[in-house]
Amino acid sequence: MTKHINLHKNYSLNQSGYQLKLPLNIDTIIPEDDSVRLLSQFVETMDLTDLYSTYERINSISSRTLLKIVLYSYMNGDYSSRSMELNCKRDINFMFLLEGAPAPDHATFARFRSIHFAPCSKRILAEMSNTLFDLGEISGETIFIDGTKIEASANKYTFVWKKAVTKNQEKLLIKLADFVAECEQLYDIKIVYGSTIKMKHVKKLRKKLYTLKESENVVFVHGIGKRKTPLQKCIETLEDYSSRLKEYNQKIHICGEWNSYSQTDRDATFMRMKEDAMGNGQLKPAYNLQHGLDSEYITWLTIGPQPTDTTTLIPFLKDAENHLKFKYKNITADAGYESEENYQFLESNGQISYIKPANYEISKTRKYRNDIGKIENMEYDEEADVYTCRNDKKLKVHNIRHSISKTGYVSEKTIYKYENCDACPYKKECIKGNNCKIPLDERTKTLQVAKTFLKYRQEDLERILSEEGILFRTNRSIQAEGSFGDLKQDMQFRRYLSKGTTNVLAESTLLAMARNINKLHNKIQKDRTGNHLFPLKSCLLYTSDAADEEDS
Repeated sequence: MTKHINLHKNYSLNQSGYQLKLPLNIDTIIPEDDSVRLLSQFVETMDLTDLYSTYERINSISSRTLLKIVLYSYMNGDYSSRSMELNCKRDINFMFLLEGAPAPDHATFARFRSIHFAPCSKRILAEMSNTLFDLGEISGETIFIDGTKIEASANKYTFVWKKAVTKNQEKLLIKLADFVAECEQLYDIKIVYGSTIKMKHVKKLRKKLYTLKESENVVFVHGIGKRKTPLQKCIETLEDYSSRLKEYNQKIHICGEWNSYSQTDRDATFMRMKEDAMGNGQLKPAYNLQHGLDSEYITWLTIGPQPTDTTTLIPFLKDAENHLKFKYKNITADAGYESEENYQFLESNGQISYIKPANYEISKTRKYRNDIGKIENMEYDEEADVYTCRNDKKLKVHNIRHSISKTGYVSEKTIYKYENCDACPYKKECIKGNNCKIPLDERTKTLQVAKTFLKYRQEDLERILSEEGILFRTNRSIQAEGSFGDLKQDMQFRRYLSKGTTNVLAESTLLAMARNINKLHNKIQKDRTGNHLFPLKSCLLYTSDAADEEDS
């Protein structure tokens, strides 16, 4: 028996004898402990006044509903606006969040992220953190800070290096000066009355040459078999130099205080990434994402173009203090954040630093402790302000040097020196630096000591070696680094989809909020709510298990 199928655009005409059976209430299909219910309840309690203020008219779907759908999609590792549109038509959990409203198209979700959510992303993240604080889920006392690099949505080979552009600009200016002098001699005109060529001279020369063209009725020719006049060659050369100079000036202006940028995402800078497929230390356009965690929740984050973490701490803490309703007292970070400027800021801001010193691990090695050239292994007389080396020679103060960092911080270093080390039997072991241009026989022992920095480092070392400091450091390894593991491995987010600092910040905020809801859901289901720190015993078990996994 042959079956007849009606090949019609309306497929419902073939459903004779078929009846779809669904419960009248979709709510009964969704489990009672599903995370979509927690998400809906949490977002309903948030104050989204800033988000609603970005709309000029009332839409068919509220901003709160759109935020729920986007967050739930991010919670499940799906970041495409087209997937969100499709899920709203097929997935029951998304229909639950829509509450009977029609499914929005993908452009609505794209506009929501870039136009409406992006301008107020920080305030919405602060609202979530403040809500968690009111619930007692975060302590508001200790924050664990760490950073990672995430690749930007830019092409690999679109880099612009400030140093290379500056070098080409200098070469072009020399060519331009010679060209102006040649034109002055060739056409008997005077443009420059000094030794410096400025842009006004180039414009004046251009005007003179075009005046000569009109007066002599010179017709420009192009193509094979046509001979260009000297005047045409001069004008074309000048136009080429002018366009190149304008391009170089624009690129240097875009670079600003940074050394590079990408032509397809000008806010991204080139950094060395851990994910190096070529194995040659290839530079990629990326952003530096900073996370601050409290009780396993991301309470604050920042985005920046800095390739290192040192200069990100102070802006991070100032930004968090301006937006959150509470101020953190204990600041825990790894060795990448150690600097005299950061120590001084934390002390003046009434905060306690638990920053691991940069030489903490290497200082425990036998080679470091036996290095007679280190200031840590020399005797210091505080009253006389002198260091005594292995040969019992006194290194006295030679001079004091002040240096200014990129952020404008002025640091002081005391230079200690011994005048003559010729007869010292320990000279080869004490004086290091094989690449120094001065021969070893002519060199003397010199120490550069930042006394303020060493004082801060010693105080900080005593804190991190205390019982509380060990607890904070082990929790930082679990919570801060674990958040990036969740993003990159569990949520499979390794490359931004949007361009520009504002949109990238909005994308990072959505990821953080989605992870916070997932974390709250897991803690509720495992009866771990209200726990702010992992106990030291469980921390050691956690780190040992992680080490075993890495070894296997």
